[in-house]
Amino acid sequence: MNRHHAFVIEAEAEEGIKVAQAWAGKELGMKVQGNPDVVVMKYGLLSVEDARRVAELAAGRAFAGETKVVIIAASRAYHEAQNALLKLFEEPPAGAYLFLIMPSLGGLLPTLRSRVQVLAQGAASRSSKQEISKSAEEFMKASKEKRSAMLKKLTSGRDEEEKRELREEAIAIINGIEAAAYDVGFTKPYIPELLEDIQVLRGHLYDRSAPVKMILEHLSLVIPKELGK
Repeated sequence: MNRHHAFVIEAEAEEGIKVAQAWAGKELGMKVQGNPDVVVMKYGLLSVEDARRVAELAAGRAFAGETKVVIIAASRAYHEAQNALLKLFEEPPAGAYLFLIMPSLGGLLPTLRSRVQVLAQGAASRSSKQEISKSAEEFMKASKEKRSAMLKKLTSGRDEEEKRELREEAIAIINGIEAAAYDVGFTKPYIPELLEDIQVLRGHLYDRSAPVKMILEHLSLVIPKELGK
């Protein structure tokens, strides 16, 4: 039987790691705990350098036996980093099984997604339980003027590090709005369209050159007033 060697899991880091480890134990018969051939790598933001390190580690020989499992958990990944993983996920080294865990697959490049199998996906249940950040609550409740001030702050980074932190906050706002939308439920006709918008907008934020201000301005316009109550 032809077995997949590359997977993505839509989950928070710890939950996704457990899913990947359970799969390795069941499908590969591997002892997970204390096994040097089951490698877990955690990142907030997956960079190109991180992706290259993952590729180097996956290419190395297994310490025991012929099988190696590499689990990469990241809150998000730059498009450049995903491109750096394309060849690895398309043709994993012999005996290597790869797992990429992200809280949302909205920012996953179609070219990368086409090379993997989605092992677990529970966006609806996950998002309904997702904690809504304070900044997201403030953004939803804010007046038009207050939102403009928040947008100005989120796009005022003076250097790359500050810009990255502000982009993380922008993503937290989008994630919080998504969670609030799931809490409202699909009985409201505007929720599916809003969730589609969020998926697209969040995907753009994974690109470092994306215009954060324009993305959040659009989001500000499409948020139903009900979410701010």
